[in-house]
Amino acid sequence: MAIVGFIGTGNMGGALARAAAKSGVADTLLLANRSPEKAQRLAQELGGAAVSNREAARRAQVLFLGVKPHLLQGMLEGILDVLDAREDRVLIVSMAAGKDLATLQEWLGERPILRIMPNIPASVGGGVTLYAGNALATDEDKRLLEELLAESGMVVELEESLIAAACGITGCGPAFAAMFVEALADGAVACGLPRKKALQYAAQMMLGTAKLLLETEEHPGSLKDRVCSPGGSTIQGVRTLEERAFRAAVTDAVIATVEKKF
Repeated sequence: MAIVGFIGTGNMGGALARAAAKSGVADTLLLANRSPEKAQRLAQELGGAAVSNREAARRAQVLFLGVKPHLLQGMLEGILDVLDAREDRVLIVSMAAGKDLATLQEWLGERPILRIMPNIPASVGGGVTLYAGNALATDEDKRLLEELLAESGMVVELEESLIAAACGITGCGPAFAAMFVEALADGAVACGLPRKKALQYAAQMMLGTAKLLLETEEHPGSLKDRVCSPGGSTIQGVRTLEERAFRAAVTDAVIATVEKKF
């Protein structure tokens, strides 16, 4: 059991705090936010305590940093003296995009640090959270993180050098997938299907296809070939997508996100 603190309880911080509350690992949940009312509402929902940043830094054994990347350094300057005054060990978990372990260690000093990159489906237990640790983060720290966030979905350790490439899929992919669902629904609406049904069917199709690929480990190209009957309608749709450079566009979109850096 651990005392777990969150500084920043927005979309991602709140989602991971909910996962931690469900984990059974968090003995006490401390929630801090720039808007105290938001922290208070989440504390009431989860049975935690709304506290200040400094109180979270003083008490938490695992401290999640969920503030926006451009605000992170300034926030840390406001709590570093509290962390320095502690005689016990505190595990720092940062979810700030673009702030690598070297930068975090420069700001935080010699402390165990885990850098995580969660994604928005974590809010419904279907997420992917990638993480990497510095030299002071132990295997026990990593197991604790995985247990705390298990209810959010998949939690995977990855070499830090590969996180940007992976986030092009996990972090940005939900936006691309949502655009695809919307486009599928638009096509069906154009052919007469009511929009609510079109969106429901398209989203369920995406969910089911993802489940099939994960559970069978079938190559996507093989699945595509199985659906495309000779002379059938599906192969005509595939041909149209290929004419519009669908796969090239998706590939280029992922590359563009990686070049932006995480």
